[in-house]
Amino acid sequence: MLLRPIQYLVCIIVALSLFTSRLALSASGELILYTSQLPEDAERTIQAFSKHSPDIQVSWLRNGTSKVMALLRKELAVGDPKPDVILIADSMNMQWLKQRGHLWAYKEAPVKGFPDSIIDPDRTYFGTKFITTLIAYHTSAMKPAAWLDLLQSSARDQVIMPNPRYSGGATIHLGTLSMAPDLGWLFFEDLANNGGIAVRGNGNAIKSVAQGDKQYAIVVDFLARNYKLKGAPIDYIFPREGVSAITEPVAIMNKAKNKEAAKAFVDFILSDEGQQLVTRQGMIPAKNGISPPDGFPSINQIKVIPSDIPQILKIDDQNKDRFAELFGG
Repeated sequence: MLLRPIQYLVCIIVALSLFTSRLALSASGELILYTSQLPEDAERTIQAFSKHSPDIQVSWLRNGTSKVMALLRKELAVGDPKPDVILIADSMNMQWLKQRGHLWAYKEAPVKGFPDSIIDPDRTYFGTKFITTLIAYHTSAMKPAAWLDLLQSSARDQVIMPNPRYSGGATIHLGTLSMAPDLGWLFFEDLANNGGIAVRGNGNAIKSVAQGDKQYAIVVDFLARNYKLKGAPIDYIFPREGVSAITEPVAIMNKAKNKEAAKAFVDFILSDEGQQLVTRQGMIPAKNGISPPDGFPSINQIKVIPSDIPQILKIDDQNKDRFAELFGG
């Protein structure tokens, strides 16, 4: 029996309604998130996602990457990881989890527009932004143009940076620059000989420059921008040799209890809306076509030094020990 046009239309509407209902049902319930985002950024991310997916209730834990990973490792050791999805600072920890089979491959993740370099080829984790490490300087100091400028006599005893034992960004920065042909370990040795020092975190480093205690800080970009916007006597440059970058990847745990909700969260973070949120948070979005915050170039205009994450992970302890020999801590 042939359906009349109106009956055919009704069938389509019913079918679409059922399909939509199934999708809504599949992406609902509780989602447990572990994140190392700054507290205010984590709250904005969760609020935006909850507005986008109101049927999903997000429970979340926020702390620094090292503390989040320490808790997660304890949970993994007893076979009871709590999070469905994790959003942490650097891909080195994601690589560690991947190598041990703790991440789920989301083959259909919407990665169009993202650089291949920040997407795991097996689709177990996905970079979401670029947080570069650059040079911030006091406006009374001589403006640098390159990393090597920090080795000049004018910068003697005036350079401060975070310690890689406490900062994920500093870990990637150390691993990246120490393997860069134009810099290498010689750069860090010369920096130590020129009186450079290391402190516990990026916040302490940038504060020292803002207060005039030091003239130059090696810090993550958004902190330098934030201090400048607040009126501190600080400016910043992306050194001509290039910068290291962490990408704040997101991943779904292999033992996630609500994979549909986790997929919805990843979809949101990688969407245009999620990437525009990155810009509003004052950071450089990873997706092509999304404008960066005022005062920052787009990632295509920044020279990023490639990071060999598996190799950095492999020699991480050696790197940190060698850094400690040079700078203490």
